[in-house]
Amino acid sequence: MLGTRFNTMKTFTLEEAQSLLPVVESLLKRAIDGKKSAEDVDAGLSELGRRIYLSGGMRVDVAMVARMRADMENHLQRARESIAEIDAIGVQVKDLDTGLIDFPCRLDDEVVLLCWRIGETAIEHWHTMEDGYQGRQPVDERFRRRSASGGRPN
Repeated sequence: MLGTRFNTMKTFTLEEAQSLLPVVESLLKRAIDGKKSAEDVDAGLSELGRRIYLSGGMRVDVAMVARMRADMENHLQRARESIAEIDAIGVQVKDLDTGLIDFPCRLDDEVVLLCWRIGETAIEHWHTMEDGYQGRQPVDERFRRRSASGGRPN
């Protein structure tokens, strides 16, 4: 069953992945901003709860709290939608907090991951499925040769 998943997985050449970076980066930033905004609203709600607890109770603007909760849900929905769009492209979001994504790529007979983190200017690393981020290696001539030849092995 695992082999079937890899056979149907969308894969990218290095050139294709590089060309998608502006779109994926924009979606990733939107997801990160949505998550951060939701966390800010949540922190405000937590602080309000703390103040209520410490004062032994207090009058609360229920409509304002409802608006804050709705805002938080809207921010989370924006983040979820952005991640879903990235996923629909075939790119894997590995860590939203650090902006880490992977593009599946076929290298010889193996699916490996072209690895990119927000702030990097280009995709310059890859790793195997098993090794993960800790096993990142520099993109080498095998990836560039595939893109330059116009051959699409994946």
